[in-house]
Amino acid sequence: MPLMDSASFDELVTANRILAREGVVDAFGHVSIRHPAHSERFCLSRARAPECIESADIMDFTLEGSPIAPAGRKPYAERFIHGAIYEARADVHAVVHNHSPAVIPFGVTGTPLRPLLHMSASMGTTVPVWDSRTAFGDTNLLVTALPMARDLAAALGANPVALMRGHGCVVAGGSLREVVFNAIYLQVNAELQLKAAGLGAITFLSDGEVAAVLKTRSSFTFERAWEYWCQRAGRPYDVRPMDGPLAR
Repeated sequence: MPLMDSASFDELVTANRILAREGVVDAFGHVSIRHPAHSERFCLSRARAPECIESADIMDFTLEGSPIAPAGRKPYAERFIHGAIYEARADVHAVVHNHSPAVIPFGVTGTPLRPLLHMSASMGTTVPVWDSRTAFGDTNLLVTALPMARDLAAALGANPVALMRGHGCVVAGGSLREVVFNAIYLQVNAELQLKAAGLGAITFLSDGEVAAVLKTRSSFTFERAWEYWCQRAGRPYDVRPMDGPLAR
């Protein structure tokens, strides 16, 4: 079985550093990718703060959350989140789990998180909320077993985002750069919605507007943002071919 190349390791390290620099994750939270050479595996760091992660920390896992070659490295307790989403969604190639403080309020109140900024259209107009208590009763809210993770993946469904009551959220995407983009702008949207709510009624994006934004979004959007975030995080930028318009 071919191993991931060092460039893929470096990309995952960069994603961790970007999410830390942008405040989406702190000492906790994690990002993974589906293994590029083996669709029934995923790659995730050992249990370490995202800002500290290096290439040597990246591990391979089965979709059931078993490490392939741990070599003494302790895995994240919530690695099952990633495996269950990859198991349920063949279209997903990257997953972020985080505890963004801006997002948390929308998972514990009756106020839904909805897109109000065009850059946040990728979150969709409906963001489901998963409550671990519904099926599992009183727990520590951590998703540390496959049955809980599969229940969360079912709540996510075909959506790009699901909130986790009293815990955080999961963001699923078709690529690493896309999921990082979406996780960051999910947090931006949450911050803006909290601010706008204090001013009055909010005009959210319509279904048609969301569809129009996503129809015109291309890899250029993700690459332009990725280069910017790499600069801010002090990480090298790997230039890739970009499709779509070169300016907005």
